[in-house]
Amino acid sequence: MREHATNIVRELRGRGFQAYFAGGCVRDTLLGVAPADYDVATAATPPEVMRIFPETYAVGAQFGVVLVPAPHDTPPPAHSEHPNYVEVATFRCDLSYSDGRHPDEVRYSKDPKEDVQRRDFTINGLLMDPLDGDRVLDFVGGRDDLKAHIIRAIGDPQQRFQEDKLRMLRAVRFAARLQYTIEPRTFAAIRELAPGIHQVSRERVRDELTRMLIEGHARIAFELLDSTGLLHEVLPEVERMKGVEQPPQFHPEGDVWVHTLLLLEKLPPGVSRTLAWGALLHDVGKPPTFRVAPDRIRFDGHVEVGVRMAEVICHRLHFSNDDTKQIIELVANHMRFADVERMKESTLKRFLRLPRFDEHLELHRIDSLSSHGNLSLYDFVRERRSRTSEEEIRPTLLLNGEDLIRLGYRPGPEFREMLSAVEDAQLEGTVHTREEALSFVLSQFPLVS
Repeated sequence: MREHATNIVRELRGRGFQAYFAGGCVRDTLLGVAPADYDVATAATPPEVMRIFPETYAVGAQFGVVLVPAPHDTPPPAHSEHPNYVEVATFRCDLSYSDGRHPDEVRYSKDPKEDVQRRDFTINGLLMDPLDGDRVLDFVGGRDDLKAHIIRAIGDPQQRFQEDKLRMLRAVRFAARLQYTIEPRTFAAIRELAPGIHQVSRERVRDELTRMLIEGHARIAFELLDSTGLLHEVLPEVERMKGVEQPPQFHPEGDVWVHTLLLLEKLPPGVSRTLAWGALLHDVGKPPTFRVAPDRIRFDGHVEVGVRMAEVICHRLHFSNDDTKQIIELVANHMRFADVERMKESTLKRFLRLPRFDEHLELHRIDSLSSHGNLSLYDFVRERRSRTSEEEIRPTLLLNGEDLIRLGYRPGPEFREMLSAVEDAQLEGTVHTREEALSFVLSQFPLVS
């Protein structure tokens, strides 16, 4: 993809237009990280770009942005939003942002220095000339901030965040991912303008939070969200975990917030988004169910309450139905590991066959390591899962509704209970054949004459 982006720069230059690599790909190259994708900034306008590259897609032409597809035989890079395209943006000046996200009007420019002034942070405002030994054009002090490990808004931070409220979350994400410090004026502007984050679409908020969770520094990100005041705005249910005590015999690490941060700390880069959100929300039901009983602190019904709260959060942030279902399942089942050694064989096998069970198991592991540290139940379940075949967990069903009708039963809601009982017997290992299943049904559910 770098070669493709370089060829775009070369072609634009050959037609008389300035063109450079821009933004994140320059930052990552200077940091010694392979860029996930490449952006090109140019003096050519969208119509001029589209005449030079006939297969372009004008996905944001009103803002001066077109996508130039890679050659058909170019493999897509990993983790790219547009894996087969290079984004080509015209130098521009954004005139106003009435919606707090998109410019109302843009004015094209021939000056790259003017173009970078509209960008978010100094480390993302660098340009690079791939045709001149990767010479860097730095009009905003981005190289110094890279060396000093600082996230600094370009120009007036208040203005940058008023223009695009999402930049406040991006500041937190970059600071966490790179383990940089947010420059004081930039930090103060976020604190002041945090309530304005509600102008940003919920999908974009969700995506930024998800990136924070899966990029490998989730604890740092959420501590920054808290200190900037953004956590209060986007996830008040998580903020309420702070100061909620837990019984020290089970949670010597501290309150629910500290416990959750310890889980986030254990999320590796590239973790699935559902497991990451499950880790964040697994104890979200504890604050509203906290009570001090005569024997100890209790959270009666916190799982059920947490499931309802997680569902509300997922719907609020417009998660897909599939992601919502899995996140809720993780919250709903995280306490069941306490009973695995006492479960009936059929109950345990049904537990083991939950969709994406590896996520349930991993959540239990980091939950345990973030509290009492005892992994005996984790080891028990992992060992049982490894030596239990798929056929044992999901045996071929021996009977169906038509079989029950042939036996003389009348169709009705009882059929579900009867067939479930047969499957339980299979899972317990007491029924193995169709004949045994028929006899089992007749013995457990006598026909009424």
